Amino acid sequence: MQGMVSRRQAMLGLGSLAGLAAVSRQAVAQRSWEPNRPVQFVVPAGTGGGADQMARVIQGIVSKHSLMRQPIVVVNKAGGAGAEGFLEAKGARGNPHLLIITLSNLFTTPMATGVPFNWRDLTPIKMMALDEFVLWVNAQSPWQTVAEFVAAAKAGRLRMGGTGSRQEDQIITAALTRATGAQFTYVPFRGGGEVAVQLVGRHVDATVNNPIEAVTHWRSGALRPLCVFDGQRLSGMDRMTETMAWRDIPTCREAGLDVEYLMLRGIFGAPGITAPQIAFYVDLLNRVRETPEWRELMQQGAFNTTTLTGDEFRGWLEREETRHRALMQEAGFLAGQG
Repeated sequence: MQGMVSRRQAMLGLGSLAGLAAVSRQAVAQRSWEPNRPVQFVVPAGTGGGADQMARVIQGIVSKHSLMRQPIVVVNKAGGAGAEGFLEAKGARGNPHLLIITLSNLFTTPMATGVPFNWRDLTPIKMMALDEFVLWVNAQSPWQTVAEFVAAAKAGRLRMGGTGSRQEDQIITAALTRATGAQFTYVPFRGGGEVAVQLVGRHVDATVNNPIEAVTHWRSGALRPLCVFDGQRLSGMDRMTETMAWRDIPTCREAGLDVEYLMLRGIFGAPGITAPQIAFYVDLLNRVRETPEWRELMQQGAFNTTTLTGDEFRGWLEREETRHRALMQEAGFLAGQG
């Protein structure tokens, strides 16, 4: 698989929190539109996963720094691999008081289920980041390297835990099978937080969770990362455990496993919202990204901090839709296949 976007390391400089709040109040006063009631923030995934965590961090930042007069209310709608949330957003035409955070199930859910939804049914607002995937095992397992893990998988079918069916985690699992010949029993769960807990409890043998979904268990000594599914190592240099930083995890390719995959973390609005409404949310999210809390999330979760808006974001979405259709077809995951 091809990596999606080169890593951008630069982050915006931070002023004082007082200055940020003052600038934010001034900007709010100058806007031609702003919400006049609470904004529903839909998470088309379960609680505890990467999308849920990011949505709640954004909610907290907006409240703490008074970036918006109205509150943001996070609502999880995970049914049907996120279709519940996507269809609600699609049906909210013209409603500027609804946002939805998206992961790559933006592409995989309609392709796998045939549900009548496409990313073009929403209004793209901003790519906030790209998320990584790491091959995790329980720290009590005997596998210290990718080679040892692959040998064990070839010797006997291992259980791979993941979020949902025919979504990102299972796509990567299928790619592992193609790359190694090893067969896995894929065990789906509702969200990345639950997936990590199942691995800690040794109810599955491995996962390909996002860094933010497993970092707490890594720091506690319960989980062990074997490789990252990116073309280059993660950028984090700060120690996350006594001996390792994110940067110390080898890429899967370095470890002899030629599989790469990154995932969208983007914000969309309902269809049919106006240009001033889009501009309000772009500005709001730009200010979110300027805060120390956002920088902490990016560091803790080892995110690729790429951000896009407008035509650039739409072009990226079109390319990723094409790429995911090819990946899903190759894996036999398209609706009507298999």
